[in-house]
Parts: sequence; structure tokens; C-alpha cells
Amino acid sequence: MIETLLIIEDEKLLGSELSRHYRQSGWEVLLAANLSEARELLLNKKVEPLLILSDMNLPDGNALDFMEKIKKEISYAEWLFLTGYGNVPDSVRALRLGAYDFLEKPCDLDRLDLIVASAARSASIQRRVVDQTKHRHRRYSPDAYVGHSRQAQGVRQLLAKLTQVPFSALIIGGESGTGKGLAARILHYGSSRAQQPMIEVNCAALPRELLESELFGHEPGAFTGAAGRHRGLLEQADGGTLFMDEIGEMPLDLQAKLLKVIEDHKVRRLGGEKEIQVDVQIVAASNRDLEKMARDGSFRADLYHRLSVFKLILPPLREAVEDLDELVPLFVAEYNAKAGRQVKDIPDAVWDKLKAHYWPGNVRELRNVIERCVLFSDGPTFPGQWLQLPGQPSADALQTEQGIWLPLDGSMALDDMDCFIIKTALERADNNLTAAARALGATRETLRYRVRKYNLKIAD
Repeated sequence: MIETLLIIEDEKLLGSELSRHYRQSGWEVLLAANLSEARELLLNKKVEPLLILSDMNLPDGNALDFMEKIKKEISYAEWLFLTGYGNVPDSVRALRLGAYDFLEKPCDLDRLDLIVASAARSASIQRRVVDQTKHRHRRYSPDAYVGHSRQAQGVRQLLAKLTQVPFSALIIGGESGTGKGLAARILHYGSSRAQQPMIEVNCAALPRELLESELFGHEPGAFTGAAGRHRGLLEQADGGTLFMDEIGEMPLDLQAKLLKVIEDHKVRRLGGEKEIQVDVQIVAASNRDLEKMARDGSFRADLYHRLSVFKLILPPLREAVEDLDELVPLFVAEYNAKAGRQVKDIPDAVWDKLKAHYWPGNVRELRNVIERCVLFSDGPTFPGQWLQLPGQPSADALQTEQGIWLPLDGSMALDDMDCFIIKTALERADNNLTAAARALGATRETLRYRVRKYNLKIAD
């Protein structure tokens, strides 16, 4: 890939020499004789150079002032400054503004080449981060919260407003599987903190001692096994967002420490003596009623009131069944792409069953159901026999005397379900591959591949 180098130099001979040299080195070189030409290239023609090599003092102004004004427009480009009469204040200001280096003329070309190569590597990394952030910004815009119901529209509108304000803390409520993680990512990647880290922690997944160490960090020797220094998640999220899922499961003593960090903007590692300044936006989520817990004393009331600067409550799927019209095709397309399937037609009978279901697991349960059906599909029609929704026996189920019932509570992985279904079909067909394939509506080749994958036995 040919990268662009912008040279801003009013000395024609030097500008031409540098342009010729770096073109021979594989760069696409643009030459501007003054800041006006550079502004035209960068702001009007939208040129995106990887590096900008500039003289300090130009006929129409100071390059440092120019850099300070347009830095946000080209955030990943590295700046290198050359000057014939540099001074300490200028060099200090250049580095403070984010310049990569500040060199005095005449500069040895070999040395300049080394600095240009190093600056190019730095700029490439920064550009990758910016591109990833832009991709996530598009992926996690408020429109990513799909649905045309009144409830979904209200959530989208609130998410759009929240991404425009610099809130310090927020609570996301709602039942399990309603999309609290998605909402947290929309809030982070749509905000001014998008280029800073988003750190996630599930407070219910870690025991108390480990959660304390993970959140606040520790110094060597702070406890048995603490051999080295560990930066906690609050430090790692500095400048960005810490998403604390299932915060209602956090022990009360750790809640007190978290409150102090939020109030003071300082964290102290376990075993440490000094406090470290942090700037963290806290997004807390829980499927429990934190307000009721605060009244009952099982959650600190002061922490609850500090976190609930804003509250966002996500509706359960059963209260917005019309959103299935958008969610189901979206998930079908997602798993078609992942598994190479071509499911397009969803029969009315399938829609009736989907809309009649209570959806206790909400969107997470819906996603799992769609994934299973698409992976087990053999053509363009959505295979309703694999819905297996509790309380809805399927007339299109496997044609045997007994159906196959699988748990939808997350206790059984998808591969385990697949293996169990194939194993059961083989047992009922006396391990005859052809008969089992016919019963499952699959080809012998497809079934043979899965039998080998799961190391199952078949008749010779």
C-alpha cells in the first residue's frame, strides 16, 4: 500500500529534493509551499497523509499554530517539524501538541529517514485504532438497537441523547437477554470517549477477592500469589468506559470502595500507598431492581444514587413482539453469512409460533433459536421443526414415535445439542447412516461428516 507524505516547505530546492527522495522510497509525495496550500489539500481536498513533514515558519504563518487548529481533523497523522532557527520553547510546544519530532536544519538525510520510518509505524498504528473506532461507531450507532415498536423507538431516542452528553455514571436495567451489553457499547462508541478503551466486567462471574483485585489492581506482595504489579480495570478504563454487568451481585464492602473511586476520581491498588488519578465513565447494568435492593439494604443506597445519574430500562421482548418482524430476518441473515446457509422464506406457521411464545430469555433466547434453526436448515425455507419452543410441540418434528426435546436455558451448548440429536437419530435407526439421514432430512455426506466430527459409531 502506497502511503501519502505531505511536505510543507517554502524553500523550493529543499522541497524538490525531499519530494524526489521520498518518491524514490515508495511514498506518494504532495508538496505545499505554504500553509494556504496545505489547508487546501487537507481540509478541502480531504487528503489523508500518513505523515506531515513541515517547515516551522512559513510565509503565511507558523506551522505549530496550523497544526493546533487542524489536529482534530487528521487525528492519526504524525507531524515532523524542520526549522532553520529552532528554539527550546518551540520544541517544547511542538511535542506538547503531539508532534512526533522537532529537528533543526540542516538535518542528515539518513537520520531523517530513520525518524520518518519510525513515525510511519506510529501513524499506522494510530490509523488502525481510528479506523476500528469508526467501524465500531457505525456498528454501535443507536440504530443498532433494532425494532419499530414504541418501546424500541423510545430506547433509541434516549440512547441518541445520552451519546451527546458527558455523563459520569448510568444504570441500565431490564431482564436478562434484553441487550444491556449492546446498549452499553452504543453509549461508549457513540460518545466522545469512543477512541478510549471500553472495559467490561461481570461482577457475578468473579469471587469477591478476585473481583477486588481485578477492579482496583494490586502491588507485588499485596496477597498470597501477587507476584507482580497489576493495573486494575478502573485504571485500564482511564479516559474511557467501564461497563459493570450484574453490579447487583457486588459485595457491599466493594461497593463502598467503588463509590469512593467515583466520587474522588482516584483509585488505590491493593497493597499500594499512593492514589492514582482516573477519569472513568461508569455504565452499570443489572437484571435486578437496584432501587428496591437499596431500600432493602442489600445494595448501598449512596452508590445507587451516585450511579443513577441516568437510568435506561430496556423492555422485555414479550412487550414488543412486533419487533420480531425486524429481529428475526436480521438474525437469519447473520447466521446465513456465518454458516453459509441460504434461508430466505419464513412460513406463516413459524411466525405464528414465534409471536405466540413468551420469550423468557428475551432477545438472547431468540438469537439462540434462530441460530439453531439456520444451522440445521437444508434449503431456503426456515425449518420450523427445530424451533422447539417450550409448550409448543411441533407437528413437523422429527418423524419418530418420540420427539427430541432440548433445554433452552443455556445449560446445553449448540454442539452438544447437535451431537445429541444425531446420536439419538442413529440409535433409532439402529446405527444405519442412510436411515438416520433420511429421518433427519439430511444427505448421507452431511451426516457422515457430523458423525466423524463427534466420533459416533455407525453400521458398516
